[in-house]
Parts: sequence; C-alpha cells; structure tokens
Amino acid sequence: MLIQDMTEQESLDLLLRVGFGRLGCAYKSQPYIVPTYFARSGRILYGFATFGQKIRWMRANPLVCVEADELESQLGWKTVIAFGRYEELSDVSEWESEREHARALLEERDGWRGSAEITSMHRGGSYEVWYRIHIERLTGFRAILDPVGMSPASPHSVASARSRRWFGRLMRSRSSGR
Repeated sequence: MLIQDMTEQESLDLLLRVGFGRLGCAYKSQPYIVPTYFARSGRILYGFATFGQKIRWMRANPLVCVEADELESQLGWKTVIAFGRYEELSDVSEWESEREHARALLEERDGWRGSAEITSMHRGGSYEVWYRIHIERLTGFRAILDPVGMSPASPHSVASARSRRWFGRLMRSRSSGR
C-alpha cells in the first residue's frame, strides 16, 4: 500500500461527492465528534442540526473540522479533513437566502434530515440550527495498491521491495507444497 497526498481540488471533490462525515469540535480542551451530513459549495460546508451539545460547543469555540472518507477496500481509501470556522445562519431575514441555499444543497442528499429529526424527538422537541463552515485548510490522503516497479528514489521503495519479495516467497512456498 502506498499513501499519497491529495491535491486541494481532489479533496474538495471528495467533500462534494460524499456529503457525510464526522464533525469535530472542542470545548474546554474536550473534543467531541459526531456524524454529520453536509453539502459543499465552493469552500463552504453547509449543515443542519437540532440545538444541543455540538451547537453549544461550536458557539463557544467556532474552530471545527469535518472528516470525510471513501473506502474502496482496506488497501484503497481516501480521507479528507477540512479545518474551518463555524458560522450560524441565524433565523433572521438577513440569512434567509443563505439558509434556503443550504437547504437546496442538502436536499440532494438522502437522509440528511432524518438523524436531526430523530434527535429532536428523543429530546422532546428542539429548534433547528442551520450553519456553515468556512474551509480554511484541507488535508487529504489516499491509499493505493503499491504499483509494481516503483522508482528507487521513492521513500516507499525499500518497504515496497520487501513486500514484493515476501509475497513472492510466500507464493513459491505454497506452489511447492512447503
């Protein structure tokens, strides 16, 4: 397996494609991570939640991150972390068009509203909170199967060569019955 950096555009494309990940926030040095649906438009992630702990914490500390990934196999995956700043789209007329934009984007995703509604029912009713996260920094990595014939200059060449030798010995021992 080879780990590679993803470009910023590849990272943004993954966020646009998947629309589901984990939101990380912190309050008084305590991290909190929850699953979340989101929609990307430019360098903004839009989200929706019912009022609760994550909203209280993001209001207190607007520095957040969102992690999203695509898993093709144990040896083939992509993961992106978007670091940014939380901004609430308050229920006032000046934010109405932005909330409608967020709603339109999120409605393209299946299930985006279900978890918030279930949480609201569990809590005995809670009000809706629309928000956006301004992406300030991205990190993205992908794991791919180790290609044959890697360049000797590659930092992964020695490990790759060992893996191929080990696999070759294993296959020869199996075919010879050892």
